[in-house]
Amino acid sequence: MSEVLLASPAAGTGATPVPAASGARQFWRRLRTRRAALVAAAVVALLVLVAVAAPLFTAVEGQDPTTYHPALVDSARGGVPVGSFGGISGDHWLGVEPQTGRDLFARLVYGARVSLGVALAATLVQVLIGVVVGIASALGGQWVDQLLSRLTDVIIALPLMIMSLALLAIVPGNFPRPVLVALVIGLIAWGGIAKIVRAQTLTLKQLDHVAAARLSGWGSWRIARRELLPGLAAPVITYAALLVPSNITVEAALSFLGVGVKPPTPSWGQMITAADVWYQAAPQYLLLPAGALFLTVLALTVLGDGIRTALDPRAASRLRVGTGRRREARVKDATGETATTATAAKTGAGA
Repeated sequence: MSEVLLASPAAGTGATPVPAASGARQFWRRLRTRRAALVAAAVVALLVLVAVAAPLFTAVEGQDPTTYHPALVDSARGGVPVGSFGGISGDHWLGVEPQTGRDLFARLVYGARVSLGVALAATLVQVLIGVVVGIASALGGQWVDQLLSRLTDVIIALPLMIMSLALLAIVPGNFPRPVLVALVIGLIAWGGIAKIVRAQTLTLKQLDHVAAARLSGWGSWRIARRELLPGLAAPVITYAALLVPSNITVEAALSFLGVGVKPPTPSWGQMITAADVWYQAAPQYLLLPAGALFLTVLALTVLGDGIRTALDPRAASRLRVGTGRRREARVKDATGETATTATAAKTGAGA
């Protein structure tokens, strides 16, 4: 049925049935109670806007993130920017990078595009592989389950940073680095989501409607597409929301170590590496990319936690119970008695 009636009209009362709220509406209602998640969502939306509109921002300033400006640095002093406090001026709002003279503001906003794009692409690769492997493992026969489960265990056991460093070091430099970094992260780190999908699929396949579909002669692919994927949406979305900040950190670490995104393509991790020698003369070289990285990871983590709570009614229920207990404890601390005791006393007095 498209809607569930919460109450049927009583005979002769003229009452009308009240339709139950949809899943999306219930999700939004629970998410609205998480103020930190709403603030984080606003921050993430702002960062995405900056990343998408990076060409517009740089056009307003009139600078390009990859253009080398040798006249803006003093080569006799090792490439120190010409001008005060890192070369800040009306043409360069945040100054220029040492040695290259590239505009710092332009590289910062384009770095948001690269870092967020790599993280989102890597997360998409992880989700696609993990969902396919998890469902195939749960619906396949015993030998398929054993084979894919052992493969997943091997993937989980691989050290992500070491394997990424090794793979990125041997790939030719003419391959697009942002695409390569996203593929490497995605291909190495899909084991966790595959485990979650397998466990959830094993639970869902025991439900009556899935068993009925199997008895009706539906194939495994049709069952997975029509019956299992809707039930897998909540845990997959939750896990994916928490993967994005992790992948941003990994991309920044790889760029910081020199095997990720290569110059002149801007990346926050690469900008932090370039600030290693110069941040004392102009702190914005380090504070701006590091602050942007910190704010992005924090906002995405808080948003992912809020999405997890909003998609899990049991977590929301536990949150409400815990909040009620804390409120009752505050009342007790302030008045010396619980709200229940106070109500009983008023009832007795009225009697």
